Amino acid sequence: MAETINQTGNSQPETEALLTTHVVRTVGVRKTYYRGGQPLHALQNIDFSVVRGEYVAIMGPSGSGKTTLFNMIGGLDKPNEGRVFIDEVDIAALDTFELAWLRCHKIGYIFQTFNLIPVASALDNVMLPMLFAGMIQADAQDKAVVLLTKVGLGDRILHKPVQMSGGQQQRVAIARALANDPAIILADEPTGNLDVKTGRQIIELLRVINESEEVTVITATHDHKMLSVSDRIAWIRDGQVERYQKRAEIEITEGRADVIK
Repeated sequence: MAETINQTGNSQPETEALLTTHVVRTVGVRKTYYRGGQPLHALQNIDFSVVRGEYVAIMGPSGSGKTTLFNMIGGLDKPNEGRVFIDEVDIAALDTFELAWLRCHKIGYIFQTFNLIPVASALDNVMLPMLFAGMIQADAQDKAVVLLTKVGLGDRILHKPVQMSGGQQQRVAIARALANDPAIILADEPTGNLDVKTGRQIIELLRVINESEEVTVITATHDHKMLSVSDRIAWIRDGQVERYQKRAEIEITEGRADVIK
């Protein structure tokens, strides 16, 4: 059987390596939009993979294609060419119901704008994905309380978003993302609407969850503070991955990151 070197540096049979380590893979992904009849190549032949349990930051300036790649991985958009695999399932081959099931059970989403239901309490916001997944209400309520306590909001479960700070709202969003025990958490600019101190707290919380829950975390961001907790960084520019780096290969200072290896 053919062998491959996985991203931890170990040699494994190719099929075994893919099935046991890669929770996300994209192969030759291209995405083109048209504006005024002119093509805009958002992604150009992207090959990207994430090992189960990794914390990966997709870094790049605005317009680089990082959010487009994020949307491909999350099943929120489809490529013009190429394939996207979640746990080795080609999500382009799924019908609408199957894709909805995968997004509900395999992926937890965290967005820059929190995307909480404003008229619902923190408890109800976290319960909602579980109810969609078919969990009975009493069990969903108990689990939501546990998750909100885990993110430091055990005393605010009945508060609505308008009664919370930005950091607290993002903690609710993190608890909601964990509701159905996902394999992957996708965080799109999770610190974008937060001040520096609160942003650091959210970053550290995501890392704690990555380690304690053994869930893969993929962030699309231009916040260099994210690099301090990332195992690996994918640098994207003009719709292409320029390079990959491990955390040890960069030196991070406020507002910038420099290659040291």
